[in-house]
Amino acid sequence: MIDFGYTPMPITVHNMDKADLSLAKWLAERDETFNHCISCGSCAATCTAGKFTDFSFRELTHSIRRGEISKAFSESEKCMLCGKCILVCPRNVNTRNIVMLIRKANQIFKP
Repeated sequence: MIDFGYTPMPITVHNMDKADLSLAKWLAERDETFNHCISCGSCAATCTAGKFTDFSFRELTHSIRRGEISKAFSESEKCMLCGKCILVCPRNVNTRNIVMLIRKANQIFKP
């Protein structure tokens, strides 16, 4: 068998009827570009922090959209705020501002 260097993600089931989407709504009110993200992964591919940690802006947005607020808060702390992801985003998502807003929301939401 050939090792391609990746493994499939574990299967998880999310009940979106019970998900806490308050952080997603709060972010969208403060930075409308959050809703422009199509999770293409361009940000994750260029991420400096992703080279040294398991940080991924793409995974961060998925966590927020699934209502996993505490996971999103802990993930946002891994970002180095270098801004390289903003340069490659095809939808002009202000990723750096979104990460800073998530860190600010951590003071407000206290999961």
